[in-house]
Amino acid sequence: MTTLLAADVGNTNVVLGAYDGAKLISTWRTATRQDQTEDELAVMVDALLAREDLSLDDVDALVLGSVVPPLTAAFTRLAERYLDRPALVIGPGVKTGVRLRVDNPSEVGADRIANTLAAHRRYGGPAIVVDFGTTTNFDVVSAEGDFLGGAFAPGLEVSAESLFGRAARLFRVSLTPPANAIGKNTADCLRSGIVFGRASSRSWDRRRASSRPEALPRRSHRSRKASNGSTRT
Repeated sequence: MTTLLAADVGNTNVVLGAYDGAKLISTWRTATRQDQTEDELAVMVDALLAREDLSLDDVDALVLGSVVPPLTAAFTRLAERYLDRPALVIGPGVKTGVRLRVDNPSEVGADRIANTLAAHRRYGGPAIVVDFGTTTNFDVVSAEGDFLGGAFAPGLEVSAESLFGRAARLFRVSLTPPANAIGKNTADCLRSGIVFGRASSRSWDRRRASSRPEALPRRSHRSRKASNGSTRT
């Protein structure tokens, strides 16, 4: 039995999956705490694995996709200390088969690379992946499986103002309309998601308002009697 531990570290949740070869054994979800050390993570992971009669001693490798730099470092140290081998950290420069057709490949998060790879392998392309999390990501995949860029919008329960405080790798940008809907860098992805998102929302509100039937004028007492044929002559 070869046990692989996969960790998807997001700004809100850490999702773990244990695999026996290609077979998924179980998954777990915990809240993200950016200040956790490798030892705290090891205790948590070991306890979750125990629910499947496993332990860290049974894990042969750790694959990590993370958008939270402090936890990327903590999980990397966990692998070195408790698994006696380095973690495979997904990101630009790692051979995944996904070509990053954007301005700055080093800005692309592991989640967007994984989304692109999984979508293309499962469904082919071209495709758009919508990933709901702290941010709502729109990831554009070419017919060949390349990552072409996309957009970031605040998550369903996150305001645009609080987004930058909750997403570790995002930064504030001036909200001017980008040249294209598909952003090729982090700043334009944010502009596309927030600016176009607001514009679409306003357009939808206007269309919805215009489609409402206008209120019918109240009929007078005289006209109601006339329509009933009961008006006296």
